[in-house]
Amino acid sequence: MTVPLALVVGGTPVVRFALLAAVCGLLGALVMDVPMTNQEHGFTPAYVAAGTLRRVGAEEVSFESAFVLHHVTGGIAGLLYAAAYLAFGLAAAALAGPGVALGGVAAFPHVLATLLVSGFVYGFFAHLVLPRAGRRIYEERATAVRGQWLRSTVVFGIALGVSVPAATTLL
Repeated sequence: MTVPLALVVGGTPVVRFALLAAVCGLLGALVMDVPMTNQEHGFTPAYVAAGTLRRVGAEEVSFESAFVLHHVTGGIAGLLYAAAYLAFGLAAAALAGPGVALGGVAAFPHVLATLLVSGFVYGFFAHLVLPRAGRRIYEERATAVRGQWLRSTVVFGIALGVSVPAATTLL
């Protein structure tokens, strides 16, 4: 019995690939903790996002709530990566055929999906959530928070960009 191309990524079933991508997204969020911890306003995005979900001010959110939401969001971003990778991979296969591989993933769709997800993670918070939900924070320190979030998101993107090919090679 053969498996349709849409259900397999480099020999890995799509469901397994999506779960692997979610784990890599979580890993990216864990690696992202390093710059977030070392920057003055580093965890502000997690507090603002948790406050938005709980419908309270960021000041009323516990560190634990912000921390858990940050890491769950990393896993969700990994799933978004998997969906983007599959879409770009199918389009690339239809248009150009097989390309260069990075580990167990095709290089071009991988790079595009990583850039798309990293850009979305940055843009969604910096330009949608922060202005609407981080009222006082937005008014007082938006530029600093956005800059620090950009640096943290770049770290997330690098971690995702390295961990997915590595994980698909090893597993």
